[in-house]
Amino acid sequence: MDYIPPYTITDKTVNLVSKITEIITHITIADNMDSNPRLRRDNRIRTIHASLAIENNSLSLDQVTDIINGRRILGAPDEICEVKNAFEAYNILLKMNPFSINALLQAHRILMNDLSKESGIFRNGGVGIFAGDHLVHMAPPANHVPHLIQDLFSWAKEAEVHPLIKSCVFHYEFEFIHPFADGNGRMGRMWQTLLLYKWKPLFGWLPIETLIRERQDEYYKVLGECDHRADSGQFVEFLLEAIYDALQDVSNTGQVTDQVTEQVERLLNVIGDNAYSTKELMELLGLKHRQTFRDNYLLPAMEKGLIEMTIPDKPNSSKQKYKKT
Repeated sequence: MDYIPPYTITDKTVNLVSKITEIITHITIADNMDSNPRLRRDNRIRTIHASLAIENNSLSLDQVTDIINGRRILGAPDEICEVKNAFEAYNILLKMNPFSINALLQAHRILMNDLSKESGIFRNGGVGIFAGDHLVHMAPPANHVPHLIQDLFSWAKEAEVHPLIKSCVFHYEFEFIHPFADGNGRMGRMWQTLLLYKWKPLFGWLPIETLIRERQDEYYKVLGECDHRADSGQFVEFLLEAIYDALQDVSNTGQVTDQVTEQVERLLNVIGDNAYSTKELMELLGLKHRQTFRDNYLLPAMEKGLIEMTIPDKPNSSKQKYKKT
């Protein structure tokens, strides 16, 4: 391995890694995420909303939630498309190989489908990172991108570095290379999530982007300062702080067990791992009144994020079925 990205490990970095590891142990023992599917889904929606908001998507959290739950909203078509694409990308993300460039291109293709003519391919021209009208970083020439990405992925796979530090360095280097014409910020944050998930599964649902969004000005400022120093150490510290704060939020809110009604429990039991139509579910439950089924069983389960449509783009489709999330 010839390529080693420059980063400084400070006492603060070591301390943050220790604190994060400690709180992860607490959350894992408490089993908060595994026992609470609603918490996982809510965090995934918050992640998508925050990541898109960083890229100037104006849709509210409620609107993003409605889109993901298959409801129609009024909004710019491109912004709605961004939400649907992001949800689809995150749904397959955790099954991907974080060290596969082909997987990276596949995820970008899904994320930028109908939004960019260069979805799923590396950029062909120059590109930069802007904070408003201010150029924060000018990315390397396009012809350097393939080998720079190859070097970065090789380092990520082979380096004997703590996964927390490795994921943060990867995030910085990915943004430095800026390999795509559009969607680099979203992809960088997604791939850091994937790297961390392979270390500890709870990171698959941790809304780090929410904290980054709240500190967006600092995010861009730190990126720029690390560029000038040719060292990503400060960016590593920034992201580790965001991760620690996100874990604290999960630790605090995850102690509450999500309560479901007896009707919703019955619905979840009959569905199992299958997908069923409304008629099939009513027959399994022994119900004859459609409105009763919708009001007491289906809608409460969907609102809690426990059930989802198989065809969310067409809520009224005659082929519509429902399955567990």
